[in-house]
Amino acid sequence: MRLTKSPQFWPALVLLLLLVANGVLNPQFFALTWRDGHLYGALIDILNRAAPLMTVALGMTVVIATRGIDISVGAVVAIAAAVAASLIGGKLVIVDGQQVHAPSVAMPLALLAALAAAALCGLFNGLLVASVGIQPIIATLILMVAGRGIAQLITGGQIITIYHPPYFFIGAGHLLGLPFALWLVAALLALMAWLKHRTALGLFIQASGGNPAAARLSGINARGLLIAVYAFCGLTAGIAGLMISSNVKSADGNNAGQLLELDAILAVTLGGTSLLGGRFSLRGSVLGALIIQTLTSTIYSLGVPPEVNLVFKAALIFVVMLLQSADFRASLTDTAPASGLEPPLMALWWAAKGDWDQAHKIVQDESDAKAAWVHAYLHRVEGDLGNAGYWYRQAGQPVAKDSLEAEWERIVSALLGSGKT
Repeated sequence: MRLTKSPQFWPALVLLLLLVANGVLNPQFFALTWRDGHLYGALIDILNRAAPLMTVALGMTVVIATRGIDISVGAVVAIAAAVAASLIGGKLVIVDGQQVHAPSVAMPLALLAALAAAALCGLFNGLLVASVGIQPIIATLILMVAGRGIAQLITGGQIITIYHPPYFFIGAGHLLGLPFALWLVAALLALMAWLKHRTALGLFIQASGGNPAAARLSGINARGLLIAVYAFCGLTAGIAGLMISSNVKSADGNNAGQLLELDAILAVTLGGTSLLGGRFSLRGSVLGALIIQTLTSTIYSLGVPPEVNLVFKAALIFVVMLLQSADFRASLTDTAPASGLEPPLMALWWAAKGDWDQAHKIVQDESDAKAAWVHAYLHRVEGDLGNAGYWYRQAGQPVAKDSLEAEWERIVSALLGSGKT
């Protein structure tokens, strides 16, 4: 029962069903072969093609966790690809009587320049949101529109072909039998997971998104955190731009990363991260990206026209979001809480039913001691001692703990007595 309440349960189930459906329709879908020193197969293709989306989705996750949004990542992908392609490019030279392609600029410098340009784009968004006070969707819309123009100015309105083979390794190379892009995603995921669970950074992000006013009063530098988060999101878009351009061996300022921002937002929400901010799931965002890419590959393999892909994608996302909605599930099972409960007690009701995410959402905008204690209690039960300690300090009054524990026992006893648990 607790498993079905996890935000990642339904996305994982949908991904599993998609994979099973592919296996039924195509008996060779799960087949893997070893050739030329690495693995081949439909699963490897899906993972490789999903790598740029997974990368952008991880950056988008922390932005959404702060109650923000970044719809400029597609344009940033194009800018990073254009910078790298224009610097590396490649020109035809004669070496020992043979024609070879040499880079215009050393590859490490070109990569650093592309990533720096992407991070600067994110920094620009962060300054508009945190310092100027522009709404995130408007602030990033500016770069979404201007970014395409910047990318086309860099490329001169042309598609730049890249002739430097070492650059192709980023998006098309292999390491230990797997696509190199997957190793980049894995390294990024591991780093972010470590920062989230082993440092205070994850706690600061969740606190700033869950209750910005309380976070500021507790001494968190919310403005600096916002700027850093948007800069990081720009950096992940830059990495995705390198993956895409190195895979197709060119940079197209007009089409590179087109609509990638929408897929990234969908991947994050499919993975269980709320657009209202607060708690976020890195694994869920990766799952969401895999669902989107698997669905796309499935539709193409069935011979469905590409324009129908968007309809199928929207329908699947609609179903998954309904399944993730605690209110929708409650309406199906007739387990809605009694009306009139104050938010902390309403949160305890949902926790008693096992829906911890809904419980956190109920009290995330509340700033009194009871709500803070409920946050602490839920985090403690979930084993998140870092967040639990933070919210215990915010609660301050031990009397709230005693009264709410009594209410918790009453609610659990009532539910057990009614047979609804």
